[in-house]
Amino acid sequence: MKKILNNNRGFTLIEMMIVLLIISVLILISIPNVTKHSASIDDKSCKAFVKMVEGQVAAYKIEHKTIPTLEELETDGFLPENDTSCPNGATITIDSVTGKVTSG
Repeated sequence: MKKILNNNRGFTLIEMMIVLLIISVLILISIPNVTKHSASIDDKSCKAFVKMVEGQVAAYKIEHKTIPTLEELETDGFLPENDTSCPNGATITIDSVTGKVTSG
């Protein structure tokens, strides 16, 4: 039979502290970058949501020959119910004359 290695040596305290130091530095570098871009991500998702609502308004206008309100879009199934605000909390409005969708 082959002899099994009997090397029971583990990591030393110094090696473990160096690894923890490296992990801590990486965390300290990455967390501010993630939080800094959070607002940018919310703004981009709000713009995408406005574009999606604009598409639904256009589809509603083709089908019903009139400019809808948010409530009409919800009740006719063009938008999910109770989901008419941007991910960043901004409200969506539809101009009743032009049908332009804005967030604010």
